[in-house]
Amino acid sequence: MSRLGAFSPQFPDAEALHRGLAHWNHRRLAPALPSADWREALDEDLRMQRIEGAFIEQFRSHIAPLVEDAPTDPDGFVAWFEALKDHGPGQWDPLFDWLEGQASMEDLKWFLTQEAAGEAGFDDLVAMTQVKVLDRAKLELARNYWDEMGRGRASGMHGPMLARTVETFELTPTIDATLWQSLCLANLMTAFATTRRYVYQSIGALGVVELTAPTRVACVDAGLKRLGAPPEARKYFALHAQLDIEHSKAWNAEALHPLVSADPACARHIAEGAVMRLICGEQCFETYRAHLWAHVHPVVYAAE
Repeated sequence: MSRLGAFSPQFPDAEALHRGLAHWNHRRLAPALPSADWREALDEDLRMQRIEGAFIEQFRSHIAPLVEDAPTDPDGFVAWFEALKDHGPGQWDPLFDWLEGQASMEDLKWFLTQEAAGEAGFDDLVAMTQVKVLDRAKLELARNYWDEMGRGRASGMHGPMLARTVETFELTPTIDATLWQSLCLANLMTAFATTRRYVYQSIGALGVVELTAPTRVACVDAGLKRLGAPPEARKYFALHAQLDIEHSKAWNAEALHPLVSADPACARHIAEGAVMRLICGEQCFETYRAHLWAHVHPVVYAAE
């Protein structure tokens, strides 16, 4: 992953590239007002879109062998997709058993800070992705979005729920203090959802989050509970440990299956998005372990 991207004097390596993309995404997605320099802003957006596109296209080429055998019949594709839960990149990473059973509160706070800073906003990603997609898939994305929005209740909205966890632990997530691997994951998800040529990749990436997240968030919830964290601080993780299981079943049946039925060629692109998202997660977990376990296994990491 560190070799993927259009590097330049401004962005000479992956860390600079993904910090730059993250700052740009933060600016361009924030509500704004009309300004006199809108032409200059458009020029800057076009420049950054080219940089973003170069990263995505190199990444697609990199993972092409991993998706070349993805089935194009709906039943076969959904079975292939669901198998990613057990055999996809980054699955069953030992980090999460460690967070559940051994990590200190400071370890979990560091982990949560990285995750919060790299959070792209699942609700917004779904909303941007659903534009003009097949009706049956659109309805499923709408149901998913409505759950993310707390079914109309502010107290049940998932984004603010995570924000309350951040506030409870007095965390201060910022782009510049976040590992580039976490920023890379958020940049990938944002690129998919905001770029119509990647709509199927976005559907695959969002779907694989629903498929694979429950086990991981359950471990985080258990670790926080072990350390005495209040229920309100754990609510986001406890909720997703259960809700995402049902979300995944519905997503696969009501979004993936009808989309591949309507256009078998989209299966390859959905598969790309899923695998790319899993690889970004995998590199996050590996980097988190290198940081968190350095004091636990210093000899191992010194040798590496």
